[in-house]
Amino acid sequence: MAKVVLIGSGLAGGLLAAYLGRRGYDVNLYERRADPREGNIVGGRSINLAISTRGIHALEQIGIAHEALQHAIPMRGRMIHDKSGVLHFSPYDVDPKNCINSIGRAALNATVIEAAQRYPNVRVHFNHKCTDVDPEAATAQLETENVNVTGHGDALIGVDGAFSAVRKSMQQKIANFQYDESYLAHGYKELTIPPGPDGAWRMAQNALHIWPRKSFMMIALPNPDGSFTCTLFWQFEGPRSFATTNCDDDVRQFFDEEFPDAVPLMPTLLEDFRENPTGSLVTIRCAPWFYRDKVCLLGDAAHAVVPFYGQGMNAAFEDCVVLDECLEKFPEDRERAFSEYFSRRKENADALADLAIGNFIEMRDKTASKTFRAKKKLDHLLEAALPGIYMPLYTMVTFTRIPYAEAARSARLQDRIVYGGLISILIIVIALLFRLIAH
Repeated sequence: MAKVVLIGSGLAGGLLAAYLGRRGYDVNLYERRADPREGNIVGGRSINLAISTRGIHALEQIGIAHEALQHAIPMRGRMIHDKSGVLHFSPYDVDPKNCINSIGRAALNATVIEAAQRYPNVRVHFNHKCTDVDPEAATAQLETENVNVTGHGDALIGVDGAFSAVRKSMQQKIANFQYDESYLAHGYKELTIPPGPDGAWRMAQNALHIWPRKSFMMIALPNPDGSFTCTLFWQFEGPRSFATTNCDDDVRQFFDEEFPDAVPLMPTLLEDFRENPTGSLVTIRCAPWFYRDKVCLLGDAAHAVVPFYGQGMNAAFEDCVVLDECLEKFPEDRERAFSEYFSRRKENADALADLAIGNFIEMRDKTASKTFRAKKKLDHLLEAALPGIYMPLYTMVTFTRIPYAEAARSARLQDRIVYGGLISILIIVIALLFRLIAH
Protein backbone atom coordinates (compact mmCIF):
# COMPACT_ATOMS: atom_id res chain seq x y z
CA MET A 1 0.00 0.00 0.00
CA ALA A 2 1.09 3.60 -0.58
CA LYS A 3 3.25 5.38 1.98
CA VAL A 4 1.85 8.68 3.28
CA VAL A 5 3.71 11.34 5.26
CA LEU A 6 1.46 13.50 7.44
CA ILE A 7 2.76 16.80 8.83
CA GLY A 8 0.94 17.94 11.98
CA SER A 9 -0.63 15.78 14.69
CA GLY A 10 -3.14 18.30 15.93
CA LEU A 11 -6.80 17.36 16.04
CA ALA A 12 -7.32 16.82 12.30
CA GLY A 13 -3.86 15.30 11.81
CA GLY A 14 -4.46 12.62 14.40
CA LEU A 15 -7.92 11.86 13.04
CA LEU A 16 -6.71 11.69 9.43
CA ALA A 17 -3.93 9.31 10.47
CA ALA A 18 -6.60 7.02 11.93
CA TYR A 19 -8.67 7.17 8.72
CA LEU A 20 -5.62 6.42 6.56
CA GLY A 21 -4.47 3.69 8.93
CA ARG A 22 -7.88 2.03 8.69
CA ARG A 23 -7.63 2.19 4.88
CA GLY A 24 -4.31 0.34 5.04
CA TYR A 25 -1.88 3.14 4.15
CA ASP A 26 1.61 3.09 5.62
CA VAL A 27 1.56 6.35 7.63
CA ASN A 28 4.30 8.39 9.29
CA LEU A 29 2.87 11.33 11.23
CA TYR A 30 5.33 14.08 12.23
CA GLU A 31 4.57 16.75 14.86
CA ARG A 32 6.80 19.67 15.86
CA ARG A 33 5.52 19.74 19.47
CA ALA A 34 5.93 17.20 22.23
CA ASP A 35 3.36 14.49 22.89
CA PRO A 36 0.21 16.24 24.25
CA ARG A 37 -0.50 13.20 26.40
CA GLU A 38 2.55 14.08 28.50
CA GLY A 39 1.01 17.36 29.65
CA ASN A 40 2.89 19.59 27.22
CA ILE A 41 -0.06 21.75 26.16
CA VAL A 42 0.95 25.42 26.09
CA GLY A 43 -1.49 27.39 28.25
CA GLY A 44 -3.08 30.71 27.55
CA ARG A 45 -3.65 30.24 23.82
CA SER A 46 -6.74 28.13 23.28
CA ILE A 47 -10.17 29.28 22.25
CA ASN A 48 -12.22 26.44 23.71
CA LEU A 49 -13.50 23.90 21.22
CA ALA A 50 -17.18 23.38 20.43
CA ILE A 51 -17.85 20.08 18.69
CA SER A 52 -21.16 19.56 16.92
CA THR A 53 -22.82 17.30 14.34
CA ARG A 54 -20.15 17.35 11.61
CA GLY A 55 -17.28 16.70 13.99
CA ILE A 56 -19.17 14.03 15.91
CA HIS A 57 -20.04 12.23 12.65
CA ALA A 58 -16.34 12.14 11.72
CA LEU A 59 -15.46 10.63 15.11
CA GLU A 60 -18.32 8.10 14.80
CA GLN A 61 -16.95 6.84 11.47
CA ILE A 62 -13.72 5.83 13.20
CA GLY A 63 -15.53 4.50 16.31
CA ILE A 64 -14.28 7.02 18.90
CA ALA A 65 -17.18 9.45 19.34
CA HIS A 66 -18.31 8.04 22.70
CA GLU A 67 -14.75 7.96 23.99
CA ALA A 68 -14.08 11.55 22.87
CA LEU A 69 -17.36 12.98 24.18
CA GLN A 70 -17.37 11.41 27.63
CA HIS A 71 -15.95 14.60 29.18
CA ALA A 72 -17.71 17.06 26.88
CA ILE A 73 -20.26 19.50 28.30
CA PRO A 74 -23.41 20.16 26.25
CA MET A 75 -24.24 23.84 25.68
CA ARG A 76 -27.89 24.29 24.73
CA GLY A 77 -27.78 27.99 23.91
CA ARG A 78 -26.20 31.39 24.46
CA MET A 79 -26.40 33.08 27.85
CA ILE A 80 -26.22 36.80 27.13
CA HIS A 81 -24.82 39.03 29.91
CA ASP A 82 -25.77 42.69 29.56
CA LYS A 83 -23.85 45.46 31.31
CA SER A 84 -26.28 45.60 34.22
CA GLY A 85 -25.76 41.89 34.89
CA VAL A 86 -29.19 40.84 33.57
CA LEU A 87 -29.08 37.45 31.83
CA HIS A 88 -30.96 36.40 28.68
CA PHE A 89 -30.88 32.77 27.55
CA SER A 90 -31.28 32.10 23.82
CA PRO A 91 -31.51 28.39 22.86
CA TYR A 92 -29.59 27.28 19.79
CA ASP A 93 -32.43 25.23 18.39
CA VAL A 94 -36.13 24.47 18.79
CA ASP A 95 -35.10 20.87 19.62
CA PRO A 96 -33.49 20.91 23.10
CA LYS A 97 -31.48 17.79 22.17
CA ASN A 98 -29.57 19.86 19.61
CA CYS A 99 -26.60 21.34 21.43
CA ILE A 100 -22.95 22.10 20.85
CA ASN A 101 -20.40 20.51 23.15
CA SER A 102 -17.56 22.23 24.98
CA ILE A 103 -14.59 19.91 24.79
CA GLY A 104 -10.99 20.13 25.95
CA ARG A 105 -8.36 20.36 23.23
CA ALA A 106 -5.78 18.24 25.08
CA ALA A 107 -8.16 15.35 25.83
CA LEU A 108 -9.53 15.29 22.28
CA ASN A 109 -6.05 15.45 20.78
CA ALA A 110 -4.95 12.51 22.92
CA THR A 111 -8.04 10.53 21.86
CA VAL A 112 -7.44 10.93 18.11
CA ILE A 113 -3.69 10.17 18.39
CA GLU A 114 -4.43 7.01 20.37
CA ALA A 115 -7.04 6.02 17.76
CA ALA A 116 -4.39 6.39 15.04
CA GLN A 117 -1.83 4.37 16.98
CA ARG A 118 -4.20 1.41 17.24
CA TYR A 119 -3.23 0.68 13.64
CA PRO A 120 0.21 -0.98 13.44
CA ASN A 121 0.81 0.75 10.07
CA VAL A 122 0.66 4.23 11.71
CA ARG A 123 3.71 5.70 13.45
CA VAL A 124 3.71 9.05 15.27
CA HIS A 125 6.92 11.08 15.69
CA PHE A 126 6.85 14.02 18.12
CA ASN A 127 9.42 16.84 18.36
CA HIS A 128 9.92 16.81 14.57
CA LYS A 129 9.63 20.30 13.06
CA CYS A 130 8.97 20.49 9.31
CA THR A 131 11.29 23.07 7.70
CA ASP A 132 10.80 22.35 4.01
CA VAL A 133 8.80 20.20 1.60
CA ASP A 134 9.67 19.02 -1.91
CA PRO A 135 6.30 18.74 -3.71
CA GLU A 136 7.81 16.82 -6.64
CA ALA A 137 9.30 14.11 -4.43
CA ALA A 138 6.69 14.15 -1.64
CA THR A 139 9.43 14.50 0.96
CA ALA A 140 9.72 16.67 4.06
CA GLN A 141 12.82 17.96 5.83
CA LEU A 142 12.40 17.65 9.59
CA GLU A 143 14.44 19.08 12.44
CA THR A 144 14.80 17.27 15.74
CA GLU A 145 16.83 18.17 18.81
CA ASN A 146 19.73 15.98 17.75
CA VAL A 147 19.58 15.29 14.03
CA ASN A 148 17.75 16.35 10.86
CA VAL A 149 15.74 13.66 9.09
CA THR A 150 13.84 13.31 5.82
CA GLY A 151 10.28 12.00 5.68
CA HIS A 152 9.72 10.00 2.47
CA GLY A 153 6.33 9.02 1.07
CA ASP A 154 4.35 8.40 -2.10
CA ALA A 155 2.21 11.33 -0.93
CA LEU A 156 2.51 14.03 1.70
CA ILE A 157 -0.43 15.70 3.45
CA GLY A 158 -0.13 18.99 5.34
CA VAL A 159 -2.37 19.12 8.39
CA ASP A 160 -0.11 21.62 10.13
CA GLY A 161 -2.43 24.50 10.84
CA ALA A 162 -2.97 28.07 9.71
CA PHE A 163 0.76 28.78 9.43
CA SER A 164 1.46 25.56 7.55
CA ALA A 165 5.03 24.78 6.50
CA VAL A 166 3.66 22.48 3.79
CA ARG A 167 1.50 25.23 2.30
CA LYS A 168 4.40 27.68 2.47
CA SER A 169 6.54 25.29 0.41
CA MET A 170 3.71 24.93 -2.12
CA GLN A 171 3.50 28.74 -2.40
CA GLN A 172 7.22 28.96 -3.10
CA LYS A 173 7.58 26.03 -5.48
CA ILE A 174 4.31 25.62 -7.38
CA ALA A 175 3.49 28.03 -10.20
CA ASN A 176 0.13 29.84 -10.03
CA PHE A 177 -0.55 28.81 -6.43
CA GLN A 178 -3.15 31.28 -5.12
CA TYR A 179 -2.94 32.50 -1.54
CA ASP A 180 -4.77 35.10 0.49
CA GLU A 181 -4.71 35.87 4.20
CA SER A 182 -6.73 38.51 6.00
CA TYR A 183 -6.61 39.46 9.67
CA LEU A 184 -9.36 40.91 11.81
CA ALA A 185 -8.63 44.20 13.57
CA HIS A 186 -9.41 42.26 16.76
CA GLY A 187 -7.12 39.99 18.73
CA TYR A 188 -7.98 37.61 21.56
CA LYS A 189 -6.72 36.87 25.06
CA GLU A 190 -7.53 33.85 27.18
CA LEU A 191 -8.75 34.43 30.76
CA THR A 192 -10.09 32.12 33.45
CA ILE A 193 -13.04 31.73 35.81
CA PRO A 194 -11.89 29.04 38.29
CA PRO A 195 -14.30 26.51 39.80
CA GLY A 196 -16.18 27.24 42.98
CA PRO A 197 -15.93 25.15 46.17
CA ASP A 198 -15.88 21.39 45.49
CA GLY A 199 -15.58 21.98 41.74
CA ALA A 200 -18.94 23.74 41.41
CA TRP A 201 -19.65 25.87 38.34
CA ARG A 202 -20.14 29.52 39.25
CA MET A 203 -22.34 30.23 36.23
CA ALA A 204 -24.82 28.10 34.27
CA GLN A 205 -22.70 25.27 32.85
CA ASN A 206 -24.89 24.23 29.90
CA ALA A 207 -24.54 27.49 27.99
CA LEU A 208 -22.02 29.46 25.99
CA HIS A 209 -21.75 32.75 27.88
CA ILE A 210 -21.42 35.97 25.87
CA TRP A 211 -20.82 39.53 27.04
CA PRO A 212 -21.63 41.43 23.79
CA ARG A 213 -20.40 45.03 23.80
CA LYS A 214 -20.93 46.26 20.20
CA SER A 215 -17.31 46.61 19.04
CA PHE A 216 -15.88 43.84 21.25
CA MET A 217 -17.02 40.92 23.40
CA MET A 218 -16.02 38.26 25.89
CA ILE A 219 -17.16 34.64 25.81
CA ALA A 220 -16.85 31.79 28.32
CA LEU A 221 -17.13 28.02 27.80
CA PRO A 222 -17.46 25.45 30.61
CA ASN A 223 -14.80 22.86 31.47
CA PRO A 224 -15.31 19.51 33.25
CA ASP A 225 -13.42 20.70 36.36
CA GLY A 226 -16.00 23.44 37.00
CA SER A 227 -13.91 26.25 35.50
CA PHE A 228 -14.72 28.39 32.47
CA THR A 229 -12.26 29.32 29.76
CA CYS A 230 -12.96 32.95 28.88
CA THR A 231 -11.79 34.70 25.73
CA LEU A 232 -11.76 38.47 25.28
CA PHE A 233 -12.03 39.58 21.64
CA TRP A 234 -10.90 43.20 21.47
CA GLN A 235 -9.36 45.62 19.00
CA PHE A 236 -5.57 45.63 18.73
CA GLU A 237 -5.48 49.42 18.22
CA GLY A 238 -7.70 52.35 19.15
CA PRO A 239 -8.66 54.60 22.08
CA ARG A 240 -9.79 51.54 24.09
CA SER A 241 -7.87 48.52 22.92
CA PHE A 242 -5.11 46.06 23.76
CA ALA A 243 -2.61 48.75 22.70
CA THR A 244 -3.84 51.37 25.18
CA THR A 245 -4.58 49.10 28.16
CA ASN A 246 -1.21 48.30 29.65
CA CYS A 247 -1.20 48.75 33.42
CA ASP A 248 -3.22 46.78 36.00
CA ASP A 249 -5.31 49.83 36.91
CA ASP A 250 -6.41 50.27 33.28
CA VAL A 251 -7.30 46.59 32.98
CA ARG A 252 -9.27 46.63 36.22
CA GLN A 253 -11.15 49.79 35.25
CA PHE A 254 -12.03 48.38 31.81
CA PHE A 255 -13.37 45.10 33.22
CA ASP A 256 -15.23 46.82 36.07
CA GLU A 257 -17.00 49.04 33.52
CA GLU A 258 -17.72 46.43 30.85
CA PHE A 259 -18.01 43.06 32.62
CA PRO A 260 -18.97 43.90 36.23
CA ASP A 261 -20.71 40.56 36.87
CA ALA A 262 -17.65 38.57 35.68
CA VAL A 263 -14.94 40.41 37.64
CA PRO A 264 -15.80 38.88 41.07
CA LEU A 265 -15.47 35.42 39.45
CA MET A 266 -11.98 36.12 38.03
CA PRO A 267 -9.43 36.25 40.88
CA THR A 268 -6.49 35.82 38.47
CA LEU A 269 -7.75 38.41 35.96
CA LEU A 270 -4.78 40.78 36.17
CA GLU A 271 -2.23 37.96 36.11
CA ASP A 272 -3.96 36.24 33.16
CA PHE A 273 -4.21 39.50 31.22
CA ARG A 274 -0.57 40.31 31.83
CA GLU A 275 0.92 36.86 31.15
CA ASN A 276 -1.25 35.29 28.44
CA PRO A 277 -0.32 36.24 24.87
CA THR A 278 -2.61 38.24 22.61
CA GLY A 279 -3.50 36.04 19.63
CA SER A 280 -4.47 37.12 16.13
CA LEU A 281 -7.51 36.02 14.10
CA VAL A 282 -6.77 35.07 10.51
CA THR A 283 -8.78 33.83 7.53
CA ILE A 284 -6.73 31.92 4.95
CA ARG A 285 -7.87 30.98 1.46
CA CYS A 286 -5.69 29.21 -1.08
CA ALA A 287 -5.94 27.12 -4.23
CA PRO A 288 -5.36 24.46 -5.28
CA TRP A 289 -5.12 22.34 -2.14
CA PHE A 290 -3.14 19.62 -3.92
CA TYR A 291 -0.24 19.11 -6.30
CA ARG A 292 -0.59 16.15 -8.65
CA ASP A 293 -0.76 12.93 -6.63
CA LYS A 294 2.04 14.12 -4.36
CA VAL A 295 0.87 16.80 -1.89
CA CYS A 296 -2.44 17.74 -0.31
CA LEU A 297 -3.62 20.21 2.35
CA LEU A 298 -6.34 19.65 4.95
CA GLY A 299 -7.96 21.63 7.78
CA ASP A 300 -6.56 25.03 8.75
CA ALA A 301 -3.59 24.52 6.42
CA ALA A 302 -6.07 24.76 3.53
CA HIS A 303 -8.76 27.04 4.93
CA ALA A 304 -8.22 28.67 8.32
CA VAL A 305 -11.31 30.54 9.56
CA VAL A 306 -11.99 32.79 12.53
CA PRO A 307 -13.58 30.88 15.44
CA PHE A 308 -16.98 32.57 15.71
CA TYR A 309 -19.16 29.83 14.23
CA GLY A 310 -17.45 27.12 16.28
CA GLN A 311 -16.87 25.23 13.02
CA GLY A 312 -13.11 25.29 12.41
CA MET A 313 -12.44 21.90 13.97
CA ASN A 314 -15.76 20.49 12.71
CA ALA A 315 -14.87 21.54 9.16
CA ALA A 316 -11.39 20.01 9.44
CA PHE A 317 -12.89 16.74 10.70
CA GLU A 318 -15.36 16.85 7.79
CA ASP A 319 -12.35 17.23 5.45
CA CYS A 320 -11.09 13.89 6.80
CA VAL A 321 -14.42 12.23 5.98
CA VAL A 322 -14.54 13.67 2.44
CA LEU A 323 -10.89 12.86 1.63
CA ASP A 324 -11.45 9.31 2.89
CA GLU A 325 -14.52 9.00 0.63
CA CYS A 326 -12.55 10.29 -2.36
CA LEU A 327 -9.68 7.85 -1.72
CA GLU A 328 -12.21 5.03 -1.58
CA LYS A 329 -13.84 6.20 -4.82
CA PHE A 330 -10.52 6.42 -6.72
CA PRO A 331 -8.23 3.85 -5.04
CA GLU A 332 -5.91 3.63 -8.06
CA ASP A 333 -5.87 7.35 -8.92
CA ARG A 334 -4.73 9.45 -5.99
CA GLU A 335 -4.49 12.66 -8.03
CA ARG A 336 -8.14 12.32 -9.03
CA ALA A 337 -9.05 11.64 -5.38
CA PHE A 338 -7.20 14.80 -4.28
CA SER A 339 -8.86 16.79 -7.08
CA GLU A 340 -12.36 15.63 -6.17
CA TYR A 341 -11.73 16.32 -2.48
CA PHE A 342 -10.65 19.87 -3.37
CA SER A 343 -13.64 20.49 -5.64
CA ARG A 344 -16.07 19.21 -3.00
CA ARG A 345 -14.57 21.23 -0.15
CA LYS A 346 -13.28 24.52 -1.58
CA GLU A 347 -16.65 26.24 -2.11
CA ASN A 348 -17.81 25.11 1.33
CA ALA A 349 -14.64 26.29 3.07
CA ASP A 350 -15.00 29.72 1.45
CA ALA A 351 -18.67 29.86 2.50
CA LEU A 352 -17.73 28.97 6.09
CA ALA A 353 -15.08 31.72 6.16
CA ASP A 354 -17.75 34.28 5.28
CA LEU A 355 -20.24 32.81 7.75
CA ALA A 356 -17.69 32.89 10.58
CA ILE A 357 -16.96 36.61 10.09
CA GLY A 358 -20.70 37.31 9.89
CA ASN A 359 -21.30 35.42 13.13
CA PHE A 360 -18.64 37.52 14.88
CA ILE A 361 -20.65 40.63 14.03
CA GLU A 362 -23.83 38.87 15.20
CA MET A 363 -22.35 37.75 18.53
CA ARG A 364 -20.61 41.06 19.22
CA ASP A 365 -23.24 43.56 18.03
CA LYS A 366 -26.65 41.91 17.78
CA THR A 367 -27.16 39.29 20.50
CA ALA A 368 -27.89 41.99 23.10
CA SER A 369 -30.71 43.54 21.03
CA LYS A 370 -34.40 42.78 21.51
CA THR A 371 -34.91 42.78 17.73
CA PHE A 372 -32.31 40.06 17.29
CA ARG A 373 -33.83 37.93 20.06
CA ALA A 374 -37.27 38.38 18.48
CA LYS A 375 -35.90 37.15 15.13
CA LYS A 376 -34.44 34.07 16.83
CA LYS A 377 -37.83 33.33 18.39
CA LEU A 378 -39.48 33.74 14.98
CA ASP A 379 -36.91 31.33 13.50
CA HIS A 380 -37.78 28.74 16.11
CA LEU A 381 -41.54 29.25 15.64
CA LEU A 382 -41.22 28.77 11.88
CA GLU A 383 -38.98 25.72 12.36
CA ALA A 384 -41.53 24.15 14.72
CA ALA A 385 -44.47 25.05 12.46
CA LEU A 386 -42.76 23.94 9.22
CA PRO A 387 -40.60 20.92 10.13
CA GLY A 388 -38.44 19.83 7.24
CA ILE A 389 -39.37 22.96 5.27
CA TYR A 390 -37.95 25.86 7.26
CA MET A 391 -34.57 25.52 8.95
CA PRO A 392 -32.57 28.43 10.44
CA LEU A 393 -29.06 28.98 9.10
CA TYR A 394 -27.46 28.20 12.48
CA THR A 395 -29.32 24.88 12.61
CA MET A 396 -28.22 23.92 9.09
CA VAL A 397 -24.58 24.77 9.81
CA THR A 398 -24.34 23.30 13.29
CA PHE A 399 -26.86 20.44 13.55
CA THR A 400 -26.85 18.98 10.02
CA ARG A 401 -24.25 17.93 7.47
CA ILE A 402 -25.73 20.08 4.69
CA PRO A 403 -22.71 21.54 2.83
CA TYR A 404 -21.87 25.02 4.13
CA ALA A 405 -22.37 26.75 0.77
CA GLU A 406 -25.74 25.07 0.26
CA ALA A 407 -26.81 26.07 3.80
CA ALA A 408 -25.87 29.69 3.14
CA ARG A 409 -27.81 29.73 -0.15
CA SER A 410 -30.88 28.10 1.44
CA ALA A 411 -30.85 30.60 4.32
CA ARG A 412 -30.72 33.57 1.93
CA LEU A 413 -33.67 32.16 -0.04
CA GLN A 414 -35.66 31.48 3.14
CA ASP A 415 -35.05 35.00 4.40
CA ARG A 416 -36.26 36.48 1.11
CA ILE A 417 -39.43 34.37 1.20
CA VAL A 418 -40.19 34.87 4.91
CA TYR A 419 -39.44 38.57 5.13
CA GLY A 420 -40.98 39.22 1.73
CA GLY A 421 -44.10 37.44 2.98
CA LEU A 422 -44.14 39.41 6.25
CA ILE A 423 -43.78 42.70 4.36
CA SER A 424 -46.61 41.68 2.00
CA ILE A 425 -48.85 40.83 4.96
CA LEU A 426 -47.99 44.14 6.61
CA ILE A 427 -48.83 46.04 3.41
CA ILE A 428 -52.17 44.19 3.14
CA VAL A 429 -53.01 44.93 6.80
CA ILE A 430 -52.16 48.62 6.37
CA ALA A 431 -54.25 48.77 3.17
CA LEU A 432 -57.22 47.17 4.94
CA LEU A 433 -56.88 49.60 7.84
CA PHE A 434 -56.87 52.56 5.43
CA ARG A 435 -59.97 51.16 3.71
CA LEU A 436 -61.75 50.76 7.04
CA ILE A 437 -60.80 54.32 8.04
CA ALA A 438 -61.95 55.64 4.63
CA HIS A 439 -65.36 54.03 5.09
